[in-house]
Amino acid sequence: MNIEQARFNMIEQQIRPWNVLDQDVLDLLHVVKREQFVPEAYQNLAFADVEIPLPGGDTMFNPKIEARILQELNLKKHEKVLEIGAGSGYMAALMAHKAQHVTAVELSPEIKALAEQNLKKAGIDNVTVVEGNGAAGWEQGAPYDVIVISGGLESLPEAFLRQVKVGGRIAAIVGQAPAMACEIVTRVSETGYDTVKLFETNAKPLAGAPVASRFTF
Repeated sequence: MNIEQARFNMIEQQIRPWNVLDQDVLDLLHVVKREQFVPEAYQNLAFADVEIPLPGGDTMFNPKIEARILQELNLKKHEKVLEIGAGSGYMAALMAHKAQHVTAVELSPEIKALAEQNLKKAGIDNVTVVEGNGAAGWEQGAPYDVIVISGGLESLPEAFLRQVKVGGRIAAIVGQAPAMACEIVTRVSETGYDTVKLFETNAKPLAGAPVASRFTF
């Protein structure tokens, strides 16, 4: 496989048609090598429009979702980012190039080790991966400028709304399968929030997230 050609095709055929037109974001996809964050067994799918399996049943978002979220967050160099669910470390690596620092909270020790190893190999030193369950919020280091939740939630926990600064943004995939949507929630004042629905999608539930009880009669 010609890796650079495959990367070019991913950007031009999957990502750009998905309204990702910010040249900084498109350029960054050449800089952060996605194949370095994909498990060896799935290297042939590194640039495919699929969710790539990770150990323990986790998956990487497909490339167009990662790129679109990155574009819509419009990260600034002075901003502190919280990511819930480190996955392979790829999304954290992309955000680390645009922000001051990323804290990625990961429930699985195996995935935490994988993300750390991938980030180190890629030479990225402004990401801290911590082990813990951040599915209902993460007080340490709060408030954050940006919060990214890398997994599906039935609804957005209140804690995240409190843990983002005024002017800050939260990216989350919310709802119940198959009717889920990726949303950007911006805190516009101490008590006010604006929500923009970016696109409909489906995402695996975030590990450790509370699930609403279902009654069957």
